[in-house]
Amino acid sequence: GTGRMAASELTTGIIFLSQTVVGALGNSSLLLHYLILYFTGVRHTDLILQHLIVANLLTLLCRGIPQTVAAFSVKYFLSDIGCKLLFTLHRVGRGVSICSTCLLSIFQAIKISSGNSRWAELKVKASKYIDSFVYLSWILCLLVNAVFPMYVSGKRSSTNFTSLKDFGYCSGVRHDTTRDSLFAALLSFPDAVCVGLMLWSSSSMVLILHRHKQRMQRVHKTCSSRSSSESRATKNILLLVSTFVSFYSFSCLFQISLAVVYHPNRFLVSTAAVVAGCFPVFSPFLLMSRDTNASRLCLTWIRNGKTPDIMRNM
Repeated sequence: GTGRMAASELTTGIIFLSQTVVGALGNSSLLLHYLILYFTGVRHTDLILQHLIVANLLTLLCRGIPQTVAAFSVKYFLSDIGCKLLFTLHRVGRGVSICSTCLLSIFQAIKISSGNSRWAELKVKASKYIDSFVYLSWILCLLVNAVFPMYVSGKRSSTNFTSLKDFGYCSGVRHDTTRDSLFAALLSFPDAVCVGLMLWSSSSMVLILHRHKQRMQRVHKTCSSRSSSESRATKNILLLVSTFVSFYSFSCLFQISLAVVYHPNRFLVSTAAVVAGCFPVFSPFLLMSRDTNASRLCLTWIRNGKTPDIMRNM
C-alpha cells in the first residue's frame, strides 16, 4: 500500500541523490584538474575533455537534482518555464556529451594513423580546427533542441493538450503521432550519426593498434615510450567510447519505451533517468583511472610551486 510506495520513493530519491553527488564531485574534480593543466599549455584532447566534463555536469544536475527532489515527495515544484529550461539544458548537455566523445574518438584515430602524406595533412587540419568543432557542437545541440520546450509542460493542469505524461516534477506533452515521430527522428539523427562515427573511428583505432603490436613484435624491444603512450591513450579513449555506446544503447531503449508507452509508470520514468545518468557519473572515474597521479595533482602542484606535466602520458 502507501507504506511500500513511500519506501520505493525514498529508495529512488537516495539513488538519484547518490548518483548526482558522486557524478558532480567526480566531474568537478576532473574539471579542476584540466583547468590547472590549461595554464600549462592545453592539448586538443584536453580541450575536448573539458567540454565533455561540462556537458556531463549539465546533464547530471539538470536531471538529477529535480528527480531527487521529486522522489522525496515534492511534486511539480517547477514552473512551466523552469521545466522547459531544465529539460532543454539536459538535452543540450547530453548532445554535447555525445559530440565530445565522438570528436575525441575521431581526433585520436587521426592522431595515431599511419604517417603518409594524406593523413599527415589531415592531422594538421584537425589540430587547427578542433576548437571550432567543439564550440560548433554546442551551437548545433542548441539549435536541434530549440523545439524541445514544445514537448514539456510544468503543471499537470494544462489540459489543452491531447495527453500529458507524468515525469514526477514536470509533464511530457503528447501531440499527434506524425508530429511526435518527426520530432523523435530529428532529435535522434545527430545522435545516430555520432554513434556511427564513434564505431568507425574506434574500429580504425583497434586495427591500427593491432598492426602496431604486430610490427613491434617483429622489431622486438625497440618500442619507444612515445608509441607506448599513444597506444595507452588510444586504449583509454576506446574504453571511454565503448562505455558510452553501452550506456547510450540502454538509455535509447528506455527513451523509446517512454515514447511508446502512453502512460509510463513511475518505475519506467525513474529507471530511464538513472540509466541516462550512468555515463556522466562513470566517465570522470574512467578518465582518472588512466593516470594514477591525477588524484595527487593538487598536492604535487602546491609542493613544487608549479603544475607537474603528468598528463603527457595520456
